[in-house]
Order: sequence, then structure tokens, then C-alpha cells
Amino acid sequence: MAESVRIARMGSFYAGGRQVRIEGEPVRDIAFTRTASLTYDPNGLYHFEQAYVQYFVPETLVSPLPLVLLHGGGFTGAMWETTPDGRPGWLQIFLELGFAVYVVDNVERGRAGWCPFPQVWPGEPIIRTAEEVWSLFRFGSAANFSSREPFPELQFPVSALDELIKGCVPRWQTNNDAAVETFRSVLDQVGKCVVVTHSHGGEIAFRAAEQCPELVPKIIAVEPSGFAQRLGAYKGRDVLILMGDFLEATPLWIQLTNKVQDFSRLLEDAGCAVDLLFLKDLNIRGNSHMMMMDTNNQWIAETVAKWIRREEDTQGKYSKRRHSTTVARPVE
Repeated sequence: MAESVRIARMGSFYAGGRQVRIEGEPVRDIAFTRTASLTYDPNGLYHFEQAYVQYFVPETLVSPLPLVLLHGGGFTGAMWETTPDGRPGWLQIFLELGFAVYVVDNVERGRAGWCPFPQVWPGEPIIRTAEEVWSLFRFGSAANFSSREPFPELQFPVSALDELIKGCVPRWQTNNDAAVETFRSVLDQVGKCVVVTHSHGGEIAFRAAEQCPELVPKIIAVEPSGFAQRLGAYKGRDVLILMGDFLEATPLWIQLTNKVQDFSRLLEDAGCAVDLLFLKDLNIRGNSHMMMMDTNNQWIAETVAKWIRREEDTQGKYSKRRHSTTVARPVE
């Protein structure tokens, strides 16, 4: 891995969302510092449900298609930047591999901002506890949370769990449709690209990309928990789905694994080229739900990059029906 990467261009933009006029809220006096106060009137025109996108373009490109990185549920685009224990994240790794990278904070997350008015976003936001992260992301059994004893061979650095949960942010369960529409706006502004998405972001990315097949020829979904609705829109496109280890750890993951396999078959039936890669079946052990942060995240990113460029086995080494279960590293 290179020690540095020369950036030709970087910047940011907002995409999508809608304008909302708020009326009928009480006017009140506020003090936002010890020496500055004013009468605050919350009634007026706002813009909500936009995405914030930051992009980086290296001087040397290996592919004309940029990567668009979409976070999972309860996270922001920061999840791609640096691992909780301080190693390079996929943003830096993919830049060093020669890809332009766009990192998204979608609706309600991070620098996209959020809406404080329940009449616009009904319901209360939810946020994950450390206990939920431990079990849901398959770091260890729920009974071993207090001792922080991980599953055998776990690749996630559990000593950095406290750092990871600093990145958990509130989210609203009522905003999926808005997130899909806004991410579609991101795709419109970026242009033709490869989408890399994680977990809850799978539903957002698949649903948005099905609306614009000409813009997203390839999707990489890391353990998606949601899927496309109009499967026919994926005819002639390429999808890589990555699944880690310990998938039998909870009823939820057993259920989601079955849904991923069903979805892969349905995509294939619709004419999509699908590669479903269970890392454990390739003797790559210990990967968690957060494989972009696991200790082998560099190797996984390199494998994804080679899949994108089609430098891997053209006979379908990654296929869920054809891949080898004996090799230690599927791409050299």
C-alpha cells in the first residue's frame, strides 16, 4: 500500500431534499452565548432531506468510474474514513488504489443536517447502544459484552469499540423513502459510477439505482439488510454481495442470510450478473458486519477493486455456486 496519494481535486456539494415552510411555532427569546441573545422565530422556509457529499479525485486513475460510498444505518460517511483503531479506512485505501471516491452523508446524517420538527419527520429518532452494536455487528455473544470477549478469530479490533460507538448517530425510521429519493439525486449529480453500500444502505442504494440503470452499472453491497424492489431493472448489471463470518450468531442474521441468498437468485433470474461472496467459505475467517473496519480491510478493498476492474477469474470465481472453499485468498 502506498504511503500517500496525490489528490488532483477535492470538494463537496449538497444534493436533493425539499423545501418546507414551518408555521405556527412559538417565538421565544434565546441566548446562544453568554453575551449574545435574540428573539428566535422558527417559522419560515427551510431545506430538509438533502445529502452532503464530499469527493476526492486522485491524480492517477485506474478506472473511469468513481466509487460512491453510502453508509449503513445509524452511521455517517465518517465510517469509511478511518477505522476506530486508527488505520486507513476504505476512503483512503480506494484512493490509493486509483479510484475517485465520493463519500455520502445521506438524509438526516452528519453534515447533511436534520429536522427538529415532528410534523415534518414523525416519530422519535433511535440510536444504538454499545450492547446492540456488540451483538448486531457480530463482535461477540451478548453474554460476553461486559468482558469484551469476542468470537474466536474476530477481525474487528474490539479494543476500539468505545471509539466506534462515538460514530453512532440518531436516525428516523420514517425516512427511508426520502433517503432513496435523495440518494437518487446524488447519483444524478455524480454521473456514471459504482456504488458501495453497507447494511441498511443496501435498501437505499438498490432502490435508488433501480431508477437509473444507466448511471450505476455495478453495485457492491456489504451485508445488505434491504434490497431492490424492481428486479427487472438489474438486467445486464453487475452486483457483488459480501458476507462475513458468524452469520449463525443471531436469529436476525440467520434470517438476513437467507434473504440475501434469495435476493441473489432472484437477481440472477432477472438477468443480473451476481457474485455472492461468503468470506468464510474462502477460508477468510472472523469478519464482522463492519468488514470495512476489520483488520483485513485492506485485502477486502483490494478484492473489491479487482472485481470492479474484472481482473479476477472470468469464469466466476466469486459465484455463490462455483467459488472455491479451499483457497486462502481468492484473488492474488
